[in-house]
Amino acid sequence: MAALVAAALIFAAVEVLQHWTTDVYSITPGNATPVARLVKIEGVATNPHHDKIMLTDVYLSSLTAWQWIAAQFQSHVQFVNADELVEPGVPTSELDAQGFLEMSDAKQAAEVAAFRALGWRVPSTPNGTVITAVIAGSPASRAKLRVGDRIEGVDGTAIRSSCQLISYVHNLAPRTVLDLRVERVMISSTGVLSYRRASIVRLVTSAVPAGMTLADCGSATSEARSYVGVALEDGFAYSLPAKVSIDTADIGGPSAGLAMTLTLVNELSGGSLTGHHVIAATGTMAPNGEVGPVGGVEEKAVAVARAGASYFIVPLGDGNLAAARAADQPGLKILAVTSLGEALRDLRELGGVRPVPLTKPS
Repeated sequence: MAALVAAALIFAAVEVLQHWTTDVYSITPGNATPVARLVKIEGVATNPHHDKIMLTDVYLSSLTAWQWIAAQFQSHVQFVNADELVEPGVPTSELDAQGFLEMSDAKQAAEVAAFRALGWRVPSTPNGTVITAVIAGSPASRAKLRVGDRIEGVDGTAIRSSCQLISYVHNLAPRTVLDLRVERVMISSTGVLSYRRASIVRLVTSAVPAGMTLADCGSATSEARSYVGVALEDGFAYSLPAKVSIDTADIGGPSAGLAMTLTLVNELSGGSLTGHHVIAATGTMAPNGEVGPVGGVEEKAVAVARAGASYFIVPLGDGNLAAARAADQPGLKILAVTSLGEALRDLRELGGVRPVPLTKPS
């Protein structure tokens, strides 16, 4: 009888733990995917070789108490609190949209950086400011603005940058009515962003919440009076010499930027960029070729080793090199870089060729 009571209590405890949601997320090894098969380029010559350059992702999972306990006995698991994943006041429900926006930005930067590295001139045009986060309960939230929406005007004035909008709002009195001209984003279930024709969204500012410090772009001489409740990034349109599409269905985040850029350079040039080695890469990519740090590098190293990569190129900064080495994957050699140029140099040292575009840049 005592054994039955004990078993019933254990069963009840497990049931409670399985439905008790924590504020902890786990990061675990995901997939390593060859990028070339995801890429389509139209308008310039491409190289139909079979070099393998892989992007890699991780699984980010919200944990119940039971899952948290179980994960303590697994290897290569990183635990992250919810407040480390989003800015203060931003709900974790925005994580998917933020990830898909970051991937969209990463693809744009990869395309620009690749063409520029091969000698093309790729002009850019500012086209507003893009919302990257919306604080819960803020004026922006009440106006139903969303992550990915592009603001291109306010009260009839064209907006070309984040700082322009921030400066416009800075000295307004609380409860000022703003008419924002917004291109509303639509994000598909697989993460593809598209935009509706711009329309007017009316928003009423509020007083700045106590204890909150707002961005002032370095030009303000006084504390901000009005508050909208968004984080912003500058938007740009680029004039590319070809049409490029990269199918990253269901993959979010910015960390595939370097792998996508290397793949595009490889596709657009003659010879083998990799020296026919199996290469994996992670790192953000800026349009000017700078490579930035990312998260989950130890777990990504496990994923690429399982996929058969010989070399893993990672960002040098923010402990990424140490994290990749900590994965301790036999046979996987780690290379650390801060730029696309360094990555191309390292590949040449492995036997790859200097990239020469198949179509002469104009």
